[in-house]
Amino acid sequence: MELLNPVIKGSLANSSMIRRMFEAGIELRKKYGADKVYDFSLGNPDLPPPAKVKETLQKISESADKPFSIGYMPNAGYPALREKLAQVVSVEQEMECSAEDLLVTCGAAGGLNVFFHTVLSPGDEVLAPSPYFVEYNFYAANHGGKLIPVQSKDLTFELDIDAFRAAINERTRAIIINSPNNPTGAIYTEEELSALAEVVAEAEKKYDRAIYILADEPYRILNFDGVKLPSTFKIFNHSAVIGSFSKNLSLAGERLGYIAISPKIANRAELAAGLIMSNRILGFVNAPAIGQQILLNCLDCGIDLEIYRRRRDAMAEVLTNAGLEFTLPRGAFYFFVKSPCADEQKLVDALFNEQILVVPGRGFGRPGYIRIAFCVEDKVILNSRDGFARAAAKLRG
Repeated sequence: MELLNPVIKGSLANSSMIRRMFEAGIELRKKYGADKVYDFSLGNPDLPPPAKVKETLQKISESADKPFSIGYMPNAGYPALREKLAQVVSVEQEMECSAEDLLVTCGAAGGLNVFFHTVLSPGDEVLAPSPYFVEYNFYAANHGGKLIPVQSKDLTFELDIDAFRAAINERTRAIIINSPNNPTGAIYTEEELSALAEVVAEAEKKYDRAIYILADEPYRILNFDGVKLPSTFKIFNHSAVIGSFSKNLSLAGERLGYIAISPKIANRAELAAGLIMSNRILGFVNAPAIGQQILLNCLDCGIDLEIYRRRRDAMAEVLTNAGLEFTLPRGAFYFFVKSPCADEQKLVDALFNEQILVVPGRGFGRPGYIRIAFCVEDKVILNSRDGFARAAAKLRG
């Protein structure tokens, strides 16, 4: 008796390698003890939220006996929060953004699904530099679209503009730009994005349709070298910023995000209305009320970037000692490391035998690499040093 539709059944058969490795880690801990397992599989922020979050939660609890204190709200989110978020986005994008251009969503994932539901028609294509976040494929497919990976340059993961030019066609509806990037840690430069903007503008004119640039920015705060993050609004004709607070406030489980659409978009009020409608009818309705109230008071807070920078540098030393090839990530909290052999699963297995958990690059659309998430305690990184060296040495023979 068939219980599932073929799409979901196929998705289960190819379920996330990240989650599978994370679950394998649970079994390893039972066998060897938690202190002997080095789990770099899941990008789950391990730093506590800023102290102001706890203070705000206490204040919220004191007022929870008031009517409507945790009740329904407008579908776009609390108006006061939208105003504050618009001010933040205006500074980041160096262009005025109003509250009417912004809605609060259930995380960045919810935001991407809302946007795709609003603008995609069956058969539309969504481009993304490869490697890319594993869920993008599902998000596009959820709404009749198809993800088209566009290979970025080897090892440096810079955008390949010629590859984008070749990939864009009459079905192209959106391009996802994830910077700082998961899984590579790359940050795209203004020169790269400006070159891409020229290609997109030519295609929009040729095919007479808007091609949306979606700047997926949950890692914006994790910019270790303090490089300038270019304004998506300024560079592209049709763009939106998708943000979240899972990393900068360590509120991943609270599912808080937003969509901000560019003031350069003509008739953007219609787009905003469509997004708000999608936010409601998809069942997300609103981001959590308590989470939104936290943001109202904590938008000026953030985690200590220096902790992640220190871990990045320690992880780089471990990998260098093992003789593994990589480009130092400029942002996010991942290394995307080249495998000594073409089949990166051999490296994944060799590391697993050392109780080290990483994720194969094929899960991100880029075989031959592994992803390492360094949002773990410093001692996990330091104590994995010998295991990385032994695993890499075995593969080199």
